[in-house]
Amino acid sequence: MIYVIATIDVKPGKREAFLAEFHKLMTKVHAEKGCIEYGPAVDAKTDIKAQIPLRENVVTIMEKWESLAALKAHLAAPHMGEYRENVKDIVKGVILQILQPA
Repeated sequence: MIYVIATIDVKPGKREAFLAEFHKLMTKVHAEKGCIEYGPAVDAKTDIKAQIPLRENVVTIMEKWESLAALKAHLAAPHMGEYRENVKDIVKGVILQILQPA
């Protein structure tokens, strides 16, 4: 199993526009072979002291894949190219953390 935490930094005020595009993509990704989990999350406001400061322009994508091969196929899927094109003027940067169970 492979876990992915994708941190998407969007332009100020564009988080809702990004989420609208992302939600259009989700059904296609959920249908991909090897996709176990794939969904967006945003920082929750809490009083927990260890939490990092809220990031208003960040969307975190939580992913779980059956294998590294499934993740690579996902990244190369035609709908992912379309999605990247649709959000290129919204997204400032992307950081991927690719993890395996310990």
